[in-house]
Amino acid sequence: MTMVCRRALVDGKVQGVWFRGSTREQALTLGITGYAKNLPDGRVEVMMSGRESDIEMLSVWLKKGPPLAVVKSLDIAAVDLQQFPSFEVC
Repeated sequence: MTMVCRRALVDGKVQGVWFRGSTREQALTLGITGYAKNLPDGRVEVMMSGRESDIEMLSVWLKKGPPLAVVKSLDIAAVDLQQFPSFEVC
């Protein structure tokens, strides 16, 4: 079981549509820790730490997001492994 950490930047209609809260629910279901936060430029940053297969499942979900979201682009980059106590909405 390979543990990894990924940083995702989600662009589109992703603020004000319960994107961060929905992401938290998905992450907790998958056992992923990290955070989701709004950025000043309108994107959402998602930091994900967990098993590689679980991160992949959350990444697939991020491409669509919750029902009211319109995801235009998703950029995911590998980052150094970090430990988070849980998954937080910032």
